[in-house]
Amino acid sequence: MGTHFAPSLVIPNGVMDLSFYEEAFGAVNNFTVRNDDRSIHVAEFHIDGAIFHVHEISQAAYMRAPDGKVTAMIGLYVDDVQAVVDRAVGARAALMAPVTDHEYGYRQAMVEDPFGHRWQIQKVFDETLRSAFIESHQR
Repeated sequence: MGTHFAPSLVIPNGVMDLSFYEEAFGAVNNFTVRNDDRSIHVAEFHIDGAIFHVHEISQAAYMRAPDGKVTAMIGLYVDDVQAVVDRAVGARAALMAPVTDHEYGYRQAMVEDPFGHRWQIQKVFDETLRSAFIESHQR
């Protein structure tokens, strides 16, 4: 398979349901490992082949919960930004920033999932604007 990037999103202990990712982003669950109480220990999903994991807090796995500080944002490139944002909000995501066409050629919006992870839903809508912006801002 070669090198690829697979982020792990940390969730609190005791979570029983991760259907948000399927409902909001069309993610497919590859597997879920549950604890004795049926809460989720770790789950692996993919969105169009891009793999990510959702893992409970675990000292042994060096997993920490978000403490109100955003240290990473997941960028999700899609064909229809508005449709994905609408689906995510319908699945319990909080809308952080509405769909906006930016002068740098990207259509973007921001949602926060029920576990506090922020997702930038985006697509390049104008390659000419994107290229011009990059060229004029490179140093």
